[in-house]
Amino acid sequence: MRKYETIFILQPELSEDDIKSVTTKAQDVISAYKGECFRMDDWGIRKLAYPIKKSARGRYYYLRFDGESALIAELERRLRLDDKVLRYQSINITDLPERAVPEKKVEVPEAVTEETVEEAPAAEEAAE
Repeated sequence: MRKYETIFILQPELSEDDIKSVTTKAQDVISAYKGECFRMDDWGIRKLAYPIKKSARGRYYYLRFDGESALIAELERRLRLDDKVLRYQSINITDLPERAVPEKKVEVPEAVTEETVEEAPAAEEAAE
């Protein structure tokens, strides 16, 4: 089984019942295709980068699950047909490392003091 992440955006003005029906449908598709749902998060209502279907805001949902390619095809088909869904995107994270964003070591610059400023010209003269 492969690991997948799906993010879908719903219309912001939907009632709790409508939101529950969409999320329940997604979980039903996963269970029907013998997948395993690990996480379903509501990221809340956020401003969109550009209007979609005359909507400037959208309610974001994150879904993390395991399954086969037939599961993805059916889930995306159902999301595409649902008018409550503005956008969706699924990615395969099977081959990605656990932490996709590498940790960067940040170098902290030296604190600038009067002594450092006075030493700097002397260091430049010594280099010449």
